[in-house]
Amino acid sequence: MYQLIQNLKSGETVLETVPAPQVRAGQVLIRTRRTLVSLGTERMLVDFGKANLLSKARQQPDKVKQVIEKIQSDGLLPTLEAVFRKLDQPLPLGYCHVGEVVAVGAGITDLVIGDRVASNGQHAEMVCVPRNLVAKIPDTVSDDQAAFTVIGAIGLQGIRLINPTLGETIVVVGLGLIGLLTAQLLRLNGCRVIGLDLDERKLALARTFGIETLNPANTDVVKAVTDLTGVGADGVLITASTKSDEVMTQAARMSRKRGRIVLVGVVGLSLSRADFFEKELTFQVSCSYGPGRYDADYEQAGHDYPLPFVRWTENRNFQTILHLLSTGQLQVDPLITEVVPLAEYGRIYGRMNGSTSIASLLSYSNAVETADRLGTLVNLRPTDTTLAQSAGVVGIIGAGNFADSTLIPALRKAGATLQTIASANGLSGTLLAKKHGIAQSTTNYQDMLADPAIDLCVITTRHNNHASLVVEALQAGKHVFVEKPMAIYDEELANVIAAQQAAHPVGDRMVMVGFNRRFSPTAQKAKQLLGGGNSGAVPINVVATMNAGAIPANSWVHDRAVGGGRLIGEACHYIDLITYLAGSHVVAVCMNAMGTHPSDTTDSASILLRYANGATGVVNYFANGSKAYAKERVEVYSQERTLVLDNFKSLKGYGFRGFTSQSGGQDKGHAEQFRRLITTLRNGGEPLIPFAELVNTTAATLAAIRSLHEGGWVAVR
Repeated sequence: MYQLIQNLKSGETVLETVPAPQVRAGQVLIRTRRTLVSLGTERMLVDFGKANLLSKARQQPDKVKQVIEKIQSDGLLPTLEAVFRKLDQPLPLGYCHVGEVVAVGAGITDLVIGDRVASNGQHAEMVCVPRNLVAKIPDTVSDDQAAFTVIGAIGLQGIRLINPTLGETIVVVGLGLIGLLTAQLLRLNGCRVIGLDLDERKLALARTFGIETLNPANTDVVKAVTDLTGVGADGVLITASTKSDEVMTQAARMSRKRGRIVLVGVVGLSLSRADFFEKELTFQVSCSYGPGRYDADYEQAGHDYPLPFVRWTENRNFQTILHLLSTGQLQVDPLITEVVPLAEYGRIYGRMNGSTSIASLLSYSNAVETADRLGTLVNLRPTDTTLAQSAGVVGIIGAGNFADSTLIPALRKAGATLQTIASANGLSGTLLAKKHGIAQSTTNYQDMLADPAIDLCVITTRHNNHASLVVEALQAGKHVFVEKPMAIYDEELANVIAAQQAAHPVGDRMVMVGFNRRFSPTAQKAKQLLGGGNSGAVPINVVATMNAGAIPANSWVHDRAVGGGRLIGEACHYIDLITYLAGSHVVAVCMNAMGTHPSDTTDSASILLRYANGATGVVNYFANGSKAYAKERVEVYSQERTLVLDNFKSLKGYGFRGFTSQSGGQDKGHAEQFRRLITTLRNGGEPLIPFAELVNTTAATLAAIRSLHEGGWVAVR
């Protein structure tokens, strides 16, 4: 299928060929009929992409601060690589979508195949959208009209926040698409509406909707609004897009005492305290379509807010706009400037800055039928030779940032033959396939598992899918490399063990977890200094500290059922590293945490480890430290000797004969891990990490969570 994407590095807008997405539980698969181009939002993305690095930095000063902090902790070159990788990740465009349901996921009972729906889907022939972001279209509303649903909800949410009452005067600043829709909706609320814009054509169109208009280019709008109202505007709703602070200044000065200002657009926010203080003005920023936006529980998990307590959610706002369209109260036909076939997208994106369009629609009526080829492979380029079934041929499930920045480059450096990459929506996988020379991209990972040419399945998806995918890959007869963690629940770990043991002969299929730290040069040297393969004979004490840094509370990694929490997802690295250095298995765990996350996880805790050979370990995982301080530090104490591993850049030894220090660039062991993995696959030999050790580390991590609740030591099998 075709999908429209934006390259943030070059500013180029491209129609990309990607596999069609597959329907997932709680989601709806939709064949597209129309999408609306949000000229304001999408123009900002295009302009940002075309800007040079200095201009990009000026536009995002908060990101510049993060870059500086990363340079201080990780060094210049790794930071620059991360920045360029981020810019090299194209963004899918679009969020105003109309189409026909072609499949519904498990758990959806109120939509059926053939329903016309509006959603926040992207500019693509097929989209897969969570149920709470989909609304059924009334029969009396055309596809063209329904394409305004989502952008209309943006204006509606701003109105709900400004809370107008019958007879009030509301000023709408900026009469672009959202502004014209908002002004109409305010009129339906019984308000007197004054619209401000510099474009006389938009002002003339606004007047046809009964809106009074002012042009700031030739009118003192503050004085004019004051004269028209006598007291000033009851509310000012800003839908403009400008870097200037003047809009906010004017909004404050034209407001009556105790007036309300709501920002829907993007403007400069250098506020004058005096303007707001003297009138006791209120100011609020509107968040997109309404309550539920950016809440993963609502949008992704499908948990609706109870109507008696949250009357208007983003989905109910969608439904309201569709109702107003069906009754003819909201007029959108006069706003449509052009309807352009998807293949001719350049007619819109090639002249965005000089565009006089109000609303541009993309038509998919001539698009290639895709329903018959859902999940089919997209062959991106021919390989030099015909691939035969042999060790070292790799299939990858998951196409996130880690796969792009670290995993795939390390596999390529190791000489792996990358056959197929599977991703949920198709776009991300196809982009990585083209970038890294992977032969095929698909949205159906089961096709990949059925391919006899592939003998290693690499899994790098969200954590809740790891265990089930490991089991499926093992049952398909594949060796498995799975990014940590291997499982996030005890039952999942039991399923993985059963699947691995079911191979004939027992354990014939290799399972490897991405515990890369033990393969770093500094960890390898530490192991050697402690006695190599015999280090387990002498108990050691290890303290591993990770200055992890805070991440937003609503991130999926905190969700116990999706990410497992940061300790399960990341602290397992340090349990494995200590196990490697100690040469023994964990037999008991005790964890103490500073606090718990609402979803029953924590990201600031200390884990005590007791080993079978008498060694002890402490894993300090903290999210409340300074980003300027190094992220990782490991201290090892043994026989009146001490090793200090600093951020996987350097290793210092105290009391070791003939060794004082080793240093170099930061190396967390990814490259060496995959080099050894591919070598083992091709030449045979022992697994890189014994399966029993992987199970022990995973079990210890899960036991730490139980320890937190039980308040004491927990035995580890």
